[in-house]
Amino acid sequence: MPVLDRAALEQSPLADLHAIASELSLDGYRRLRKPELIEAILRRQGGEPAAGPEAEPEEEPSATGVEEPTGGRRRRGRRGGRRRGRRELGEESGPQGEGAEEIEERVEQARETPEGEEELVEGVVELLPNGSAFLRVHPPEPSQEDVYISAAQVRRCELVSGDRVSGPRRAPRRSERFASLVRVETINGQPASEVAEATRFEDLPAAFPAHRLPLDSGELTLTAISELAPIGRGSRVTIAGGAQAGKTEVLRRLAEALVARPELQVLLVLVGVRPEELSEWRAGPLAPAVALDLAASPDAQGQAVDSAIEQGRRIAARGGHAVVLIDTLARVPDQAARRALASARQLTDGGSLTVIATAPAPIGGETTVIGLDARLARTGQFPALDPAETWTLRRQQLAG
Repeated sequence: MPVLDRAALEQSPLADLHAIASELSLDGYRRLRKPELIEAILRRQGGEPAAGPEAEPEEEPSATGVEEPTGGRRRRGRRGGRRRGRRELGEESGPQGEGAEEIEERVEQARETPEGEEELVEGVVELLPNGSAFLRVHPPEPSQEDVYISAAQVRRCELVSGDRVSGPRRAPRRSERFASLVRVETINGQPASEVAEATRFEDLPAAFPAHRLPLDSGELTLTAISELAPIGRGSRVTIAGGAQAGKTEVLRRLAEALVARPELQVLLVLVGVRPEELSEWRAGPLAPAVALDLAASPDAQGQAVDSAIEQGRRIAARGGHAVVLIDTLARVPDQAARRALASARQLTDGGSLTVIATAPAPIGGETTVIGLDARLARTGQFPALDPAETWTLRRQQLAG
């Protein structure tokens, strides 16, 4: 790993600094503020000890994932409390490959949840931007009964929004606002250990879509799609057409119909869209999982699409039915766009991942194409399907 200078580190986001600190095996780096973390990295790169000043404890986010004012200065943790406990259990020479965060979590579980005092809780996972999550006990609305899930548990169990999780919780300590999940015992009704050892998504056999997604809203455009190009669970769909043909409007109407289906986990990805369109989407029934306007670079858009697709793949691999809606693939790098569409599939013995994206033209490899006619749209028929360019592969296999 190349040696980085102070200027480069100061310009790096905190997530990158955490990655560097992890490579350097810095102890407790996630509890350090950015200036302290930079100092620790510089010392470690130069061969000096990286102990540094004692870090302030990491605060939990609010129930909505937004930081709340504390009304005063944050108190520093008592000297030696966590550090002594971790050293006593041999954190410095812990098992190979186990990070400080995971070791700290084991120590806290052993110290603060005596046998017989654990209370089981079940709810639905909602990921937060910082990598941690909340277990919503009364989904989808937040409540004071929600349980905090650490970022380490999210990574270790590969949790995604929409997973139904159960496990024991412990009561909040004085410095915390929420109860915390001690460990994940089940994910979507299966033991967490079995889910972690499940076959990779890429290795699961796939079949052509056989179950039609119901679009029974009575809206004329959706009725036409159901007749000309029905969409199945596991379909890869492109809504194609020129400028002002109504691609975004078709996707919005599909989103309204699909989000009303409780068996579907719908993820909305907005990349490279107009700021005004971002506002229109946010006012609808489906909040975007990712939202980047047209100022975002093509690489940033491709990474955002990849992230949402990966979340959908995990849902499908665990037996759920995910639908990823993307507006738009117009400026997404070609490889990322093809990778997104290629991920859509109906798993033979499990869940499904459906991808529906807008694009100026078909990408290739679709099972469904919804073609729009911009000329008809300009005459007042908006949006207008082009029957010659609208089709579904093996539509006779789609059961109602």
